Amino acid sequence: MSAVVMDGKALAAKIKEQVRLQVAGMEKKPGMAMVLVGEDPAGQVYEAGKRKDCQQCGIYYETYHLPEDVPQEEILDVIHFLNEREGIDGILVQFPLPRHLDERAVQLAIRPDKDVDCVHPTNVGDLTLGMESFWPCTPAGVIRLLAEYGIDPAFKNCTMVGRSNIVGKPQAMLLLRQDCTVTVCHTKTPDLAAECRRGDILITAAGRIGLITADMVKEGAVVIDVAVNRDANGHLCGDVDYASVAEKASYITPVPGGVGPVTRSILMENTLLAAKRHGK
Repeated sequence: MSAVVMDGKALAAKIKEQVRLQVAGMEKKPGMAMVLVGEDPAGQVYEAGKRKDCQQCGIYYETYHLPEDVPQEEILDVIHFLNEREGIDGILVQFPLPRHLDERAVQLAIRPDKDVDCVHPTNVGDLTLGMESFWPCTPAGVIRLLAEYGIDPAFKNCTMVGRSNIVGKPQAMLLLRQDCTVTVCHTKTPDLAAECRRGDILITAAGRIGLITADMVKEGAVVIDVAVNRDANGHLCGDVDYASVAEKASYITPVPGGVGPVTRSILMENTLLAAKRHGK
């Protein structure tokens, strides 16, 4: 058996086209602003991707590029300024920030109704409580990929490898909403292989190249690789030993081209949703 490859690029294109069509019919266009600190090359690539996505969807976009040594007060001033801008519906801060900055203070400064990346504690709390809120883009992207391929998490076991605040924890919350039984693991879990083999759905976001091998995967499992790593040659790869696992899984996501593009498209959806909530 060879797994069906879950095409994140195709799904992302579909989602962005749906957003574009809705934006085209709006008198006042949605707007997004990104706050980028420093000269990290990965951050700049990420920013360029957001700019391109917004252009494709007809969403107004601007970047506030701050120096690496920006004082705490200055970045907070920028966020407060964007909070008051009527033309800006979504605020995205590129994390992690330099160590001298207080990330929690920055998260708290973003208005919850403009927090399209779901980092404000109010939105995280609403997500946990099952209330209406923005969904974090990557976990929401995983849910959309499952739906696109007709995979219903209800009554299934999911093993989530990774406990981060941006993927592992919110992913578990979203799956629980869909009547999935979720086991959250991490790199320090005793007998991680046994836990993984229990999963009808196996999602990994640990950031360890080659962590998930074929002997850790249940026959016919759905394998979602959220991690983005670089191997010794500088090539992008995930946590999964793709070649061997693809022969055992029923569905699998590639890296790149799997979850990543869908994550970006969900950010466009969230910005559109924010604009609608702002009466646009």
